[in-house]
Amino acid sequence: MPKILAVAGSYREHSYNKRVLNIAAEGAHNAGVEVTVIDLRDFPLPIYDADLQADGAFDANALRLQDVFNEHDGFLISSPEYNGGIPGGFKNAIDWLSRSNDKYSMYGPVKGKTAALIAASPGQFGGIRCLAHLRGVFTIMGVHVLPAEVAVTFVGQKFEGDAAEMSDEKTKHILESLGSSLAGVLKH
Repeated sequence: MPKILAVAGSYREHSYNKRVLNIAAEGAHNAGVEVTVIDLRDFPLPIYDADLQADGAFDANALRLQDVFNEHDGFLISSPEYNGGIPGGFKNAIDWLSRSNDKYSMYGPVKGKTAALIAASPGQFGGIRCLAHLRGVFTIMGVHVLPAEVAVTFVGQKFEGDAAEMSDEKTKHILESLGSSLAGVLKH
């Protein structure tokens, strides 16, 4: 059975991106794949600096993150947009994920795998600029990114406070369908 890793690029506890990610993950699970949702807060990382690797050392949490990505066949990724791009904390995690060490070659944990992308924003563009940035970064890392992506606009209006359940059925269906599409690609 294919395995999908779901990760949000936000570190906020009640992040909209974590909530929309969970909806897409449910769609993937309902399509018959195993889904693991992780929280980047469980992988605290220093700011990437090649000097930290100069003596052959590699951050333990970065290695744990690489292991988790390596164990999965595909990825559901949801990210907020900060200043038109990937949030710094998430980009830092991606930079650590991509680095070579004694266990993995550069891009090793992700190369040749498939991802589906989501962004959610309280604004009218739904994080669309971040999606282009994410697509470029993951493509460089050798990840096959599905052509379909979801930008959730006015996301704050689609949830009641900090609730996990989305009130907008159309958007919920679109998110579940993206998760199901990724599952379908991985199953064939």
